Order: sequence, then structure tokens, then C-alpha cells
Amino acid sequence: MNFSKSFLAEATQIIENLDPTVLEKMAGELAAVRARQGRLFLLGVGGSAAACSHAVNDFRKLAGIETYAPTDNVSELTARTNDEGWSTIFVEWLKTSHLNSKDLVLILSVGGGNLEKNVSPNLVEALKYAQALDVPIAGIVGRDGGYTAQVGDAVVIIPTVNPDHITPHTESFHCLLLHLLVTHPAVKNAPTKWESTVAPSNLS
Repeated sequence: MNFSKSFLAEATQIIENLDPTVLEKMAGELAAVRARQGRLFLLGVGGSAAACSHAVNDFRKLAGIETYAPTDNVSELTARTNDEGWSTIFVEWLKTSHLNSKDLVLILSVGGGNLEKNVSPNLVEALKYAQALDVPIAGIVGRDGGYTAQVGDAVVIIPTVNPDHITPHTESFHCLLLHLLVTHPAVKNAPTKWESTVAPSNLS
């Protein structure tokens, strides 16, 4: 089997092993935060930060949810990293944004945060702060889910089917599952452009 066929086969296996009940719960959390006029905060670093930025657009435009990602403001991000330290960039941003129990925190991460291994400690600190304020926590993570899976209310763990491809598969599924969620009938309240301009029978 060539690499391309093998990689796609792994993705198929991941899809077959995902838990749709958790995704339904996440859709419910997203609908609920909109209903109570709360805000959605997306936290992630590296490739996951890029997925957060994409999701901000979709949840605001297609779902009508007030949504933010701290990593979209590179000036504040680098200032906080320089002046206060990497581990506190998210928690201090959330404090300034007056995070409260009406809001929802959504983590996108490969490992979910792990203080012992000093991987994504900024996510862990933000989650501890959210917990203290009784803010609901959701996540899409890989490996064992890390701290996000330990404390989250609705967390999808992308199954590991090949230890050599944990990061590429997890970050790929961030985008797939975010599109699932924003398209979910309980969440989506505005049409996507292509579907709104082409009759369903003519889609190709």
C-alpha cells in the first residue's frame, strides 16, 4: 500500500471510531451559549491556532455566536509572552475579557495540555481559570486528551490509529469536526455562500 492510500485509510479508521454522541453534546453546548448570549473562546497553539482563527469566522458568520481567539491578536500575544510568560498568555487574556459562566471555552489541541511534560501549559492555566468560574469546557484533542479531556464537559478525542501520524490527523480533524459542528442544524443559522446560490439538485 502506498503512503497516500495508507494515510487515507487511517483517516477512514478514525472516522469510524469517533463518538457521535460527544459531537451532539458539543453542538448542544454551542447552541446553548448562543441562547444565553454568552461568548465562545477558542484556544489553541501552532496549527491548532490556525484552526481556531478559521472557526472564529464560521461561528460568527454562520452560527451567530460571538466568538474570539486570543491568537488572532499577534501584538497582544507577543507582548504577553515577552512581559508575562508563555504559560499565562491565555488566562490573562480571558481575565481582561471578563470570562464568566455564560461563556464557553473550546480547546483545539493535539495533546490537550500537560503540565508534567510542559506541553501547552497555557491551555492548562486557562482551563483551571475556566473551571474556577464554572465556565463550560469543550475540546477537540488527540492522544489521550491531556488536561482538556480530564476537565472538559464535551471533549472529542481523535483516536490514535498510527502513532507516527497523531499530529497531522488530529489537526486535520479539527477542521473537519468544526465544519460538522457549524453545519449542525442546532448551530447553523445562516447559509453558506455556495449552497445559497445553487439549487440543491444542481450541486456537483
